[in-house]
Amino acid sequence: MDRVRAMDDDLVARLGRWSAGRGPLYLLLATRIRRLIDEGVLPPGSLLPPDRRLAAALAVGRTTVVAAYDALRAEGRVVRRQGSGTRVAPAALAPEPRVKETSNPLFLHLLEAPDDVILLSCAAPTSAPPEVARAYATMTLPVGDLGYHPAGLAPLRSALAARYAERGVPTAAEQILVTTGAQQALSLLTRLLVAPGDGVLVEAPTYPGALDLFREASAVLHPVTAGRDGVDAALRVMSRHRPVLSYVIAAYQNPTGAVLPSLAGRRLVETAGELGLPLVDDEVLADLAFSGQAPRPLAAYGDVIGVGSLSKVVWAGLRIGWVRGPAPLIARLARLKAIHDLGSDVPSQLAAVRLLAGFETIRARRVAELSAGHDQLRAELARWLPSWTCVPATGGQTLWVRLPYGDGVSFAQLALRHGVAVLPGATVDPLGASGPFLRLHFLADAAVLSEAVRRLAGAWEEYGDGGAGVSTSLGAAASLNAIVV
Repeated sequence: MDRVRAMDDDLVARLGRWSAGRGPLYLLLATRIRRLIDEGVLPPGSLLPPDRRLAAALAVGRTTVVAAYDALRAEGRVVRRQGSGTRVAPAALAPEPRVKETSNPLFLHLLEAPDDVILLSCAAPTSAPPEVARAYATMTLPVGDLGYHPAGLAPLRSALAARYAERGVPTAAEQILVTTGAQQALSLLTRLLVAPGDGVLVEAPTYPGALDLFREASAVLHPVTAGRDGVDAALRVMSRHRPVLSYVIAAYQNPTGAVLPSLAGRRLVETAGELGLPLVDDEVLADLAFSGQAPRPLAAYGDVIGVGSLSKVVWAGLRIGWVRGPAPLIARLARLKAIHDLGSDVPSQLAAVRLLAGFETIRARRVAELSAGHDQLRAELARWLPSWTCVPATGGQTLWVRLPYGDGVSFAQLALRHGVAVLPGATVDPLGASGPFLRLHFLADAAVLSEAVRRLAGAWEEYGDGGAGVSTSLGAAASLNAIVV
């Protein structure tokens, strides 16, 4: 049953925002399934979920799924037989696949922006502060420089090393690799350190972009509960399974917003060091403390690979990220990066040097905006959806909201049809324990947040009217290789 459920969950995740379009729902669903078949994501012979189970997961009536399957059967893309279910048509009948997709495309779905849909699923600043334009307008490009710097421009590496030193983590420029965003940093680390079948320790839930990378690498996931409650389990995983990589978000964890206590963080770092296991701390959100100082980085307690970015404080479109780690590791990563792109673009790096010089002003402004958005979103949720619960955040960009009943996967499908895209917790939790949760960001302005909650309230009213039929959870879209400790 667990294997069948996980396979169904995978299809639900791959369907993405299938209903964000115009026309009858059954045609929209048929169109998305057709695309998955044509691209080879659903190969010939694949068993599709039964009508009722898929209808419950998508929060639609059974007739919608039946009509979609019938339309695909008429095209010859699926075969439906009494007693054996619905399957993708054999290769002799089905169109030739054009693309083979090996990883879960959930992360890409988060970046899509359908018309008239408020995107509360992708948490990143959508507008650049004025300092970005000024940095580009006033820069002087180098002369006599080929422009290929796989490890990054020396001034930027020095500036980033200085920021670590200011936070109590002495760092040399040789310990910094500049990347095209934090996503590339994680991708390079995964390519260098993880081979198919290797174990990777992850928090549950966690950042979806990291999960996609580990699954693409065919890693065996070892999920543990995020935050303080999962530290003991993480230490057991390290001792028993010796994962080749452990990935945590210690400050304002994505998606829960939790902060790992310093004592727990120290235990994690010391155990990883004693066992000689690479530990990656995703620091992308660490600068977004609403009040007081940011939490102490895990690297202050020992050998930790830090991953950072300017995308959350400055602008998502400024693709500047980095890895901080031992100089030999950085040299290996630089060689790997050279194979892929010969180095991040020089103008962005020059702009980043200037932005770091005035970073505190930019950070303070962004934090003030986020704090106001946090309070606005919580107030609107209390007004329109008082039965939903969430713990106030102390930093970061998101709220981790618990529904009083039902599950986030099926509700997210319904919310999309009301014009709001949200991230269901089950899709980012390899443990399968986040079914009733949603992640909502508060980066939008007050008017947009208010309208988003009003639409969510309309979706919730309809969801409640649906009764048990739409509250049946299909669980998390987790890897079948996940090991629960």
